[in-house]
Amino acid sequence: MLIELAVLFLVLALVAFVLGARGIAGFSMEIAKWLVIIFVIIAIVAFIL
Repeated sequence: MLIELAVLFLVLALVAFVLGARGIAGFSMEIAKWLVIIFVIIAIVAFIL
């Protein structure tokens, strides 16, 4: 679920960047980055447990 949201925000950021909305692109990229970080942390914890 988190990885799907991260990919969605990444695609949104790329589309916004192409259309020239750099503020929205940067914000979407930040959200995608944090979702990927949270996903990796949860995956590592689940793998260890």
